Amino acid sequence: MATSRDLLLLLLLGQAWAGTGADPEAVVCAGTACYTAHWDKLTATEAQHHCSVNGGNLATVKSEEEAQHVQRALAQLLESQKSREAKMGKFWIGLQREKGKCLDPNKPLKGFSWVGGGEDSLYTNWHKEVKHSCISNRCVSLVLDLSLTPLPSRLPKWSDGPCGTPGFPGSNIEGFVCKFSFKGMCRPLALGGPGQVTYSTPFQATTSSLEVVPFASVANVACEDGAESKSHYFLCKEKAPEVFNWGNTGPLCVSPKYGCNFNNGGCQQDCFEGGDGSFRCGCRPGFRLLDDLVTCASRNPCSSSPCKGKATCVPGPQEKDYTCRCPQGFRLDSSQLDCVDVDECQEAPCAQECVNTPGGFHCKCWVGYTPGGPEEETCWDVDECALGHSPCAQRCINTDGSFHCSCEEGYVLSGEDSTQCEDVDECSDPRGNPCDSLCFNTEGSFHCGCLRGWELAPDGVSCIMSPVPSGSPSGPPQEEDMADTEGSTLPSTTTSSFPKDSENTSEGTPTTRRPSLSSNAPTTSALLEMSAPSGAPGIWTEPSTHLPIAVAGHGKATDENSVATQSDSGTDGQKLLLFYILGTVVAISLLLALALGLLVYRKRRAKKEEIKEKKPQSAADSYSWVPERAESRALENQYSPTPGTDC
Repeated sequence: MATSRDLLLLLLLGQAWAGTGADPEAVVCAGTACYTAHWDKLTATEAQHHCSVNGGNLATVKSEEEAQHVQRALAQLLESQKSREAKMGKFWIGLQREKGKCLDPNKPLKGFSWVGGGEDSLYTNWHKEVKHSCISNRCVSLVLDLSLTPLPSRLPKWSDGPCGTPGFPGSNIEGFVCKFSFKGMCRPLALGGPGQVTYSTPFQATTSSLEVVPFASVANVACEDGAESKSHYFLCKEKAPEVFNWGNTGPLCVSPKYGCNFNNGGCQQDCFEGGDGSFRCGCRPGFRLLDDLVTCASRNPCSSSPCKGKATCVPGPQEKDYTCRCPQGFRLDSSQLDCVDVDECQEAPCAQECVNTPGGFHCKCWVGYTPGGPEEETCWDVDECALGHSPCAQRCINTDGSFHCSCEEGYVLSGEDSTQCEDVDECSDPRGNPCDSLCFNTEGSFHCGCLRGWELAPDGVSCIMSPVPSGSPSGPPQEEDMADTEGSTLPSTTTSSFPKDSENTSEGTPTTRRPSLSSNAPTTSALLEMSAPSGAPGIWTEPSTHLPIAVAGHGKATDENSVATQSDSGTDGQKLLLFYILGTVVAISLLLALALGLLVYRKRRAKKEEIKEKKPQSAADSYSWVPERAESRALENQYSPTPGTDC
């Protein structure tokens, strides 16, 4: 029992707190916090000041469990004043957003924060979409239908709005909810006989019904024994670290007249009566009686489920302590009561990529690799060039984790993914014709050819004059010789092949152009002499449809059909080439005739000028002559003497 000095102090404190209590019915204590609900039309700032004066803040609602505690406090408040006419009401809580801070839709609290500080919570219960306002303070309230009793399944919704101004707290604002946190709680006092207990809390709330009583609260116990009444004061104190009690033993207000019949003698579990009207408390098997001789605690320290989440409770030696253990892949957090995931990927257990999962991990391989081994912790290279699966058109070369394609000679890579091969047109190489005379592109290669009277040199590229057969006269072929070659196919030549990358060939952009003659090709006059018959001079006759040329192949071998096709295409090319040469000759002849005519005209004009300059001149050529006129008698001189005068 407390000393007389302590009792006097408790009496003074109890009287002071009891006289200033507000809303005694709207208090709910649970865990290590108490919640109070208040009727008052205040702004959010004024409500926060009211809570802070008593040592608290506007209430937080960080979990569904905490939302239920707040709802119970509001239910008590509504029960005390059912006659209110309002249908909908709002009560401030401690969630606010300052001016200049905008909506953050990626966060649960949308950019709001709790006025009491602390980390943002994941639990939310928004009534509707939060407004995108950044130019003023925004505060959150709980929306209630005041005509309905709050139910655990219908928790109050959150609504944001203006924080109010003095004289105008906001639309439908009816009150606010405060929260007060404590380091510990005491169990309610047990009465073994008639009486009443009134608790005065440090936040100036007075009530008789609390599930737990906050640390530093004063309990006023008034016992009733007939006409005599007794009062006792007790203080909730911390007896040991995290151990809080009232400092008394046994039930209060016990009476031999009632024994165990009144409130079970104040005992938590069992009550045992003595023969003289006395009684004592006891506990059921598996529990033990605590020092207050009223409360029972489990002999198994894990019976109260102190561990949270995935943690399991393991009793200690002599069942006086416990430890929490986590399953594989988890570890205890800082409180040693809950488990957090272990990131196994920090130790790099995988050959390539590691993906952490709750309580474990799994390995992944990069593109171009496949998992290997029983635990899939190794990665093997995928052979993209395997038979029947090659993505390349011609050659495929596998590499570590990938591959690349290549083409045979005469082809280049093409396509968006560089897996296809396209033929190279060697005859359209911008760096020059690989042949000295005629060039014919083929699939993967090309052929060179020469005009009649010429044949391919041993190098298969250049053309040389065909040798004159023995016994044949030298000079241009005669008419009978031409007749023998009319309609003949390509003369037999020696064919040679060279690799594409030789010095006589070069790769270029695949294009298509007509075969052209090199500087070593037969001249136009020789071609005309070959094509024209030996008959009347100046008369052109249609040459043979097969222009005699000599062809050499480079690269791939061809069969008879391909040779015939190439011969026909070569003959057409020869005809086109002949027409181009004739056109060029005609154009040059016209230019020469024009130049000759201009030269003759200038010579004649110069000759006339020369003749004119050499004609002899006389002195009279410098004078101009006037026309002749008839002679007349000369006029008399006006100064001559008159007859009869002397001179």
